[in-house]
Amino acid sequence: MDLSTTRPLGRSGLRISCLGLGGAPLGDLYERIPEDRALATLETAYEHGIRLFDTAPLYGYGLSEHRFGHVLRRKPRASYVLSTKVGRRLVPTDPAHIDRGQWSGGLNMQPQYDYSYDGAMRAFEDSLQRLGIERIDIALIHDVDIWTHGTAEAFEERFHQAVAGAFRALAELRAAGTVKAIGIGVNEIAPARRFVNETDINVLMLAGRYTLLEQEPLEDLLPLLERKGIGILLAGPFNSGILASGPVAGAKYNYKPAPPEILRKTERIAAVCARHAVPLPAAAIQFPLGHPVVAAIVPGAVRPEEVASNIALMTREIPPALWAELKAEGLLHPTAPLPA
Repeated sequence: MDLSTTRPLGRSGLRISCLGLGGAPLGDLYERIPEDRALATLETAYEHGIRLFDTAPLYGYGLSEHRFGHVLRRKPRASYVLSTKVGRRLVPTDPAHIDRGQWSGGLNMQPQYDYSYDGAMRAFEDSLQRLGIERIDIALIHDVDIWTHGTAEAFEERFHQAVAGAFRALAELRAAGTVKAIGIGVNEIAPARRFVNETDINVLMLAGRYTLLEQEPLEDLLPLLERKGIGILLAGPFNSGILASGPVAGAKYNYKPAPPEILRKTERIAAVCARHAVPLPAAAIQFPLGHPVVAAIVPGAVRPEEVASNIALMTREIPPALWAELKAEGLLHPTAPLPA
């Protein structure tokens, strides 16, 4: 696949590079990333033709946005597409009282959920300040799902607040031309379907649900998006690790050790890839782009070498016979569109 190829992001009017850079790892996810390495990772992505950059206030409690801004504000603004998120405000906090969660470092801020109209507007303005960039292209409501909020009841409360508040704020920004695309960033199919049916978002960032391992969205979500002209930014193409590492001991699936059935399925997929001399992660990163609503794959990286690796995987030639064998073995959904 040619990295210079751009795709339309639904009917938003944006065209984006088919490979992006996700900002969570550069917020010190699981490890402290030295500043020079973090900035070099961003520079490498830009120098090698990546033109879609996605971050969020949550990532390192503002650190990822600072790092993205430090590099991108030196580039011609029309040369890249920038995405960030609302739904949390960052409150300066005594470091002794901060719950870092999965972030090994980050700024001395504590995130607080706020899906209200005023909270979204404040979060949007704060992101512009942290980035030091005058314009954001894509604004997403972040993590309105059961996985994040713990129960169906908590999700319902957040969902209604987000529709009445954050969505209304982003819709006004879109109508004013301040942003070009608005949507949500979630890990689950059901909340995505709810937002698509009850609002007029024009982009969905979906993490890990349409991959070489799982294609449930083909049943109804992807056809719904296609009818409505909504584009997908697909994060988590490796299902949080196993499709990059392979079915090795300790392989991660959905941020936890992979269960036996996932290990077995991955072993079978990896065996097919080996028969065609194709690395498993190359098939994983390219497969979702076979569907017309998937505009870009947005993996993260923590060093320049990982950016180069993602580019090599994306541009690796894959014979059509590999996809045909995966379908014949029942390892892909029978209706899954395949990469050209």
